Amino acid sequence: MKHYLDTAEQAARRAGKLLRENFRRRQRVNAIAAHDVKLQIDIEAQELITDLLLKEFPGHALYGEEGVAGDQSTEHQWVVDPLDGTVNYFYGIPHFCVSIALRVRSEIMVGVIYDPIREEMWAGQKGEAPKLNGRPFHVSDRADLAEAVISIGLAKTGETINANFPLLQAMIHRVRKCRVLGSAALDMAYVACGRFDAYIETGISLWDIAAGWLLVENAGGTVDLRPLEHMKDKYSIVASNGVIDLKL
Repeated sequence: MKHYLDTAEQAARRAGKLLRENFRRRQRVNAIAAHDVKLQIDIEAQELITDLLLKEFPGHALYGEEGVAGDQSTEHQWVVDPLDGTVNYFYGIPHFCVSIALRVRSEIMVGVIYDPIREEMWAGQKGEAPKLNGRPFHVSDRADLAEAVISIGLAKTGETINANFPLLQAMIHRVRKCRVLGSAALDMAYVACGRFDAYIETGISLWDIAAGWLLVENAGGTVDLRPLEHMKDKYSIVASNGVIDLKL
């Protein structure tokens, strides 16, 4: 898996460099919705990642937020969000990342999350301790909900906002702080390395959380990921340090 992990890190850094160089520049908007924005640079970053990964591994496939590439029936599928936190990026908020995971026969085997502004790279492979910029990390050991910092994602549609907002209202009175930062992948990375104690959201896509899923579990935490019956390719997720009682 090391070759896969090294290549994923290289692809994340290359895409991150593109994002960093164009940050706070005027962006070409491809689509806009009430709670989301689609930028041309999302596509450019995914194309860069796709070219690098499939050139190195031509028999693999890629499943990303900006489309698919390769034979999707192959056992090796890269799951990619080239820019997680697009709205933050568009508004000049320096909180976004690149997320790349490798799924082999439906199991996540490699995951990297790269924050190009802070130059932080979370990286891990199945069965081994994950590392942040080369140093091993672990989930927090906080068990008391009153001491916890928890991220509640609100997703992008009226339906998902309505589903998540009551949870935010309930949690905000129970925990030390709730955060809504706008990047699911970074939320997962923060849970994995102990900055957050949990991340909860309904209506998330696999590319948002695939890499973080591996990182959280390898760092000693737990991830409860469930498909939503009424929303195709969407999931509810509870990622935590594994010891805190969220009382959900």
